[in-house]
Amino acid sequence: MARETTKKITSIGGSALIEGIMMRGPKKTTVAVRMGKDDIYTENLEFTGITQKYKIFKVPFIRGIGGLIDSMRLSYKSLMLSADKAIEAGEVEEEEPSKFEKWLDEKFGDKLVKILMIFASIIGVAFAVGLFFFVPSFLYDLVCKLTSWAETRLFKSVFEGVLKIVLFLGYIIICSRMQEMKRVFMYHGAEHKTIFCYENDKELTVENVKKYTRFHPRCGTSFLVIMLILGIFIGLFVPVAPFGLAWLRPVIKILLIPLTCGIGYELIKICGKHDNAVTRILAAPGMWAQRITTKEPDDSMIEVAIAAITPVIPDDGSDIVK
Repeated sequence: MARETTKKITSIGGSALIEGIMMRGPKKTTVAVRMGKDDIYTENLEFTGITQKYKIFKVPFIRGIGGLIDSMRLSYKSLMLSADKAIEAGEVEEEEPSKFEKWLDEKFGDKLVKILMIFASIIGVAFAVGLFFFVPSFLYDLVCKLTSWAETRLFKSVFEGVLKIVLFLGYIIICSRMQEMKRVFMYHGAEHKTIFCYENDKELTVENVKKYTRFHPRCGTSFLVIMLILGIFIGLFVPVAPFGLAWLRPVIKILLIPLTCGIGYELIKICGKHDNAVTRILAAPGMWAQRITTKEPDDSMIEVAIAAITPVIPDDGSDIVK
């Protein structure tokens, strides 16, 4: 896929939300949410990441871990704000609470939401770990027992890696069929197109933004795909059954996530900063996956993206990557 050429590279990045977009610059973070046909709500978020608190998270390969943690925290905070505003504006219908839900609200109040979110997060992480680490390993062992397929690190790494990629792509394809998620993916496209417009020194207008591609080499989708592919290579160094225990392999691979994350972060930065044959090959799988996770936005979504990015652009050019 041909890459969009730009006059400069910015460190500004963002994420798509419910009827909105979050943009993060070197000095400010802004959330913009569509509240109505002619109304866009914007709010600057106060956020101090661990990369700002601890110098160790500025070290190459370690900074990727800090960046991922900060990104997840900020995305969660932004998502909750956009959900509240979307419900307030009537963009998302709020169901009538049941008697049980009313009782919980009376007993726990605002604490209930936090408790439920923590519980949901734990369940979500546990499900993801089981699906992407233990299930592929178990299925490979099962296939080997039922057939004469040799158990080798190469075959097992490839089998696990390909299955993870299939599961990931299958999941986002299913999500893309849902109307609510389709709109989120459209906002995702608006985010990318707006950043490209800014990187080409064009005035941030709807007409200018529409000219640019929705596929960006520094996208989080590309980062996830790179991590999945890296997992195949890292798996080559993990025994099929460490100490004779097959279940230890996925456990070790989980412990190696920080290493995978650190390497993946550096690769995505290189792909975003340089444009040559090597970086295009590295970025290609992630760019292909963006055909699913981004959709062409409408004009109203581009307006939201412009409202989100404008406040975070610093006057001193500190966002420009040299």
